[in-house]
Amino acid sequence: TSITFQLLDMDSRSDCTLTCSLCFPSLFVFLTTVNLLDSKASQGELGWISYPQHGWEEISGVDEHYTPIRTFQVCNVMEYSQNNWLRTNWIPRQSAQKIYVELKFTLRDCNSIPLVLGTCKETFNLLYLETDDDQGSHFREHQFSKVDTIAADESFTQMDLGDRILKLNTEVREVGPMNKKGFYLAFQDVGACVALVSVRVYFKKCPYTVRNLASFPDTVPMDSQSLVEVKGSCVNHSKEEEPPRMYCSTEGEWLVPIGKCLCNPGYEEKSSTCQMCQPGFYKSTLGNTECSKCPPHSFSHHEGSLFCGCEKNYFRAEGDPVAMACTRPPSAPRNVISSINETSVILDWSWPEDNGGRRDITFTVVCKRCRSAPSGGGGLNQLCEPCRSNVRFLPRAAGLQNTTVTVADLLAHTNYTFEIEAQNGVSPLAPKMRQYAAVTITTNQAAPSPVTVIKKEKTSRNSVSLSWQQPERPNGIILDYEIKYYEKEEQETSYTILRARGCNVTLNGLKPNTAYLLQIRARTAAGYGASSPSIQFETSPDSFSISSENSQVVLIAISSAVAIILLTVLLYVLIGRFCCHGKSKHPDEKRLHFGNGHLRLPGIRTYVDPHTYEDPSQAVHEFAKELDASCIAIDKVVGAGEFGEVCSGRLKLPSKKEICVAIKTLKGGYTDKQRRDFLAEASIMGQFDHPNIIRLEGVVTRSKPVMIVTEYMENGSLDTFLRKHDAQFTGIQLVGMLRGIASGMKYLSDMGYVHRDLAARNILVNSNLVCKVSDFGLSRVLEDDPEAAYTTRGGKIPIRWTAPEAIAYRKFTSASDAWSYGIVLWEVMSYGERPYWEMSNQDVIKAVDEGYRLPPPMDCPATLYQLMLDCWQKERNNRPKFEQIVSILDKLIRNPGSLKITANTTSRPANLLLDRSSSEVTSVGTVGDWMDGMRTLPCKEAFSGVSYSSCDTLAKTSTEDLKKVGVTIVGPQKKIVSSLKALESHTKNGPVPV
Repeated sequence: TSITFQLLDMDSRSDCTLTCSLCFPSLFVFLTTVNLLDSKASQGELGWISYPQHGWEEISGVDEHYTPIRTFQVCNVMEYSQNNWLRTNWIPRQSAQKIYVELKFTLRDCNSIPLVLGTCKETFNLLYLETDDDQGSHFREHQFSKVDTIAADESFTQMDLGDRILKLNTEVREVGPMNKKGFYLAFQDVGACVALVSVRVYFKKCPYTVRNLASFPDTVPMDSQSLVEVKGSCVNHSKEEEPPRMYCSTEGEWLVPIGKCLCNPGYEEKSSTCQMCQPGFYKSTLGNTECSKCPPHSFSHHEGSLFCGCEKNYFRAEGDPVAMACTRPPSAPRNVISSINETSVILDWSWPEDNGGRRDITFTVVCKRCRSAPSGGGGLNQLCEPCRSNVRFLPRAAGLQNTTVTVADLLAHTNYTFEIEAQNGVSPLAPKMRQYAAVTITTNQAAPSPVTVIKKEKTSRNSVSLSWQQPERPNGIILDYEIKYYEKEEQETSYTILRARGCNVTLNGLKPNTAYLLQIRARTAAGYGASSPSIQFETSPDSFSISSENSQVVLIAISSAVAIILLTVLLYVLIGRFCCHGKSKHPDEKRLHFGNGHLRLPGIRTYVDPHTYEDPSQAVHEFAKELDASCIAIDKVVGAGEFGEVCSGRLKLPSKKEICVAIKTLKGGYTDKQRRDFLAEASIMGQFDHPNIIRLEGVVTRSKPVMIVTEYMENGSLDTFLRKHDAQFTGIQLVGMLRGIASGMKYLSDMGYVHRDLAARNILVNSNLVCKVSDFGLSRVLEDDPEAAYTTRGGKIPIRWTAPEAIAYRKFTSASDAWSYGIVLWEVMSYGERPYWEMSNQDVIKAVDEGYRLPPPMDCPATLYQLMLDCWQKERNNRPKFEQIVSILDKLIRNPGSLKITANTTSRPANLLLDRSSSEVTSVGTVGDWMDGMRTLPCKEAFSGVSYSSCDTLAKTSTEDLKKVGVTIVGPQKKIVSSLKALESHTKNGPVPV
C-alpha cells in the first residue's frame, strides 16, 4: 500500500490532505480531524492560569517517545479541602459546533500513598466556558459548566515510581454544541495526585473530496444527530447528468453519493478529472466514455476534438455518424453492354471497381440524342442534346440499385449516347470526382407507334367520315394507313379493310342504325405498326346528317339532362336516408360513414387493399387526409418504428382546437418499397372508424419528412403499461380492456380484414384505459369468401402469437386472429408476461403442435382461461368468432361474481393439453362425480339445476341438448360429448373415464 500525503502550513490550515490507494481506518479518522489545541505541539510555556497558585504546577518533561513536552501536575493529598483549578487559554472554535477533548494523564493510587492526612481522590473534573472574546486572566469558577468527572483506568503506585513505570491513561470527551466564537477548558482537582501529560482539542469534518467528477468541500457536521447534505460542484469541463450530492456523517465520513457529472464532448475522464482528447482522438458526445481513435481516412490535429476531419478527397455525408470512416465517390461503372431492339435498348453494366468505402451505391442513366453538324473548318462536330421527355426508362432513370435498365420509345435511325454514373452518399459533395461510363448506339428501323387520336367528323345513314392524328412516333415516313372496320355484332368474323394516304377517310356502304368497330394502323418502310384501340361508331337511323359541331352540342345537352336527373335522384335518396336515420330501430339499418369521404352500405365488403394500387400515393390520398406540415408541431421523440422515428406532438387545424397526436416519420434515404409500405399503413388505417381502432388524423406526403399522424395514446403499448402497473387493476377493469380489443377485432373481421400481428405490444392504451388496435404493417384483406385465407409470400411471423396453421402453411384468417387474441388475453391476465417464457421459437412450434397450451396465469378467472383454451383450438373452425367473444365478455361484465372462481383452484392441471388422448383421462366413480366435474368447468352455469338419473341418460345427450342448457361454444360441446361417449362405453367396467 502506497500513501502520499502533504502536510500544509499550520498557519494556513491545521489539517492535511491524503491521497492513497488503500487507507487504514485509524489513519482516515485522524486525517478527518482539525486540531484547535495540542499541548504537545508547544515547545515553550503554555501560560495557562492556575488557581490557587500553589495548586497545578507547569513543568517540563518527556512523553513515551522521549519527546520534550509541557505537563501540569498537582498532588496536595496531604491537605484537606482541595480545590485546584487549571484553565487553558481562549480557544477559537472556528466552524465547529461539537468539539472533542482528548486527555492523556497519569494518576497515583491513593492506597499507595503513606500517611495521607487529607482526603485523597482518584478523579478530577473537566469543565468548559463559552465566550465571544478572550477574557484574559479574568476567572470565575461559577461561570464554568461541568463536562464530566475523569477517572483513571490505570493508576500507578510507589513501586511503579521506583521502576520508573508510569501508566498513561487516555480519555476523550465530547463538548457542545457550541454557539459562541470561542471557549475555555478548565480542570478541577479536589484532592488527587494527577499529572496532565497532554491535552488535545479538536473537531471532526468531512474532508475535501472528488466523487463521480463532482468536488465536495470540507464540511463540518452540524450536530451529533443528523447527516449534513452537501451539494457537489462538477469539475472543470463537465456537466451535471443528475445533481451530485453526498452526506457528511458526524464521524467525518462521506456517505451515500448521489448523482454524477459527465465530461463534455472533447474530454474524457481520467484521475477524477476531465482531460482533453489527445490529437488523433475525438469524443462527440457528453459522457464518461474514453476518447475514440479517429476512423479511417480522418484526422484530428488538436486536443479536445469533437470529431475528426476527413482527409483530402474523402468526405462524410450529412447523415453519416462521426464514428463512420470518411469515404469518397465510387469509380465509374464497368463493362457497359447495350442490346438494341428497334427503338428500345437494354443497357447492362458491372459494379464499379472502387465503391468508395460505402454500400449505398445507386446508378443514374443520362440519355443524350446526338447528331453531326458541320464545323467551321469543314469537318463535322458531334452535337448532343438531352432526350425528349417521352423517352421511358424501365424501371427508372435515377436511383437504380440494379445494374440494368431498359430505355424505350426512342426515335428510329437516331444516334444516342448514354452516360451511366455510379453515385453514393458523398457524390454530391465532390462533383469534380464524379465519373461515368458512356456508350453510343444507333437505333434500328422500327414500325410506327399506334394511332391514338381518332375523331368522328360526320355521320349519315350509310356513311361516316373520320380523321386522325399522325402517330406520336412515326419512326420514318408514313406510306399509308390501314383502316379495318366491321359490324359490332359480327365480332370480327367478317371485316372490311381500306387504305388511305392522308389522315382522313369516308366509309360508305354502311348499314343504317348499326354499330361498327374500327381500328387504324400506320405503315412505313419498316412495316405496319400496332393497331389503334377499337373505337365504336353508329350510323344514323334517318337520312339526315349531323356535323361534328352540332353533335357536340347535342352531346352536351344530353349529358346535362342526364346529370340533372342523377343529381335529383341522389338528393332524394340522401334526404330520405337523413329523415329516416333517427327512426331506424336496428343498427344494421344505418349506413356506415368513413372519414375518407366514402359512403358504404352494410353487407358490402368495404375494405380496399392499397397494395392493388400501382401508385401508393393514389391510395393514401383516397383514404387519408393530406395535412399541411405547418399545422404540426413535434415535441419530442418517444420511440423508433420500422421506418423511422415515432414522436409526440400537437396538431392545430384551422378553426379547430389543438390536439395531441403521435407522429410516425419516414427516415431519409428510404427506398420506393419502404415508402410504399409506409403509406400503405396509412391507407389501411384511413378506412377504419371505430372507437377501438387507432384513429388516423392524416398524412404529410407533399413535403419531407413524410409523416403519418394519429391520435395520441398517453399510456403507450399495452404490454409495457401492464408491466409497469403489475397487479394494480381489478378483474373487471382487465375484462373491460379485453372487451375493447375484441370489439375492435370484431369490426375488422366484419370488414373481411385479417390483422396477422395481434399482440399486446400492438395494442395502445389512452388515459381512460381504452385499448385500441394498431400497427397494420402485416395486415392483409380476405377475399369475398369469408372462409378464404391469405397466403403470404414469406416474411417474418410472430411465432408465439400465431396459430399453427398460419405457421405451417401461412394461412391467415379471422380464426388465426382469434388464436392471437387468446395469447393477448393471456398477456393481459399475466400483466405483460412473455408468452412461453424463454422457450425458443422451434420449441414453441413443437410444443403447440403436440397439444401443449399455456397454463392459467396467477389468479386468472376460470371463465377467462376457458376462453383462452377455446381460442387455442387446433381446428380453426372450432374457435369462437369475435362476435361470440364480445358477447362472452359482456356477460362477465354484467355478472362480476363469475370472475371470483380462479383457474388455479379448479381441477385442471398446470400445463394443460387441449386435446387429450384416451390414455390421459380422469376417472370418476358415479354420475354424480361426473356432474360435479362438469360443474367445475367454466360452463358450470349451464349445468346448474340439471339432473340426470343414470349414465344411460347422460350418454344420450346431444349437442342440441347442450345448446338448450346454454353450452353454445363448439369447443366445450365437443369435449362434453366426447366425455359422454367415454362415460357410456365404460359404465359397465368400473370407474368412468371423463
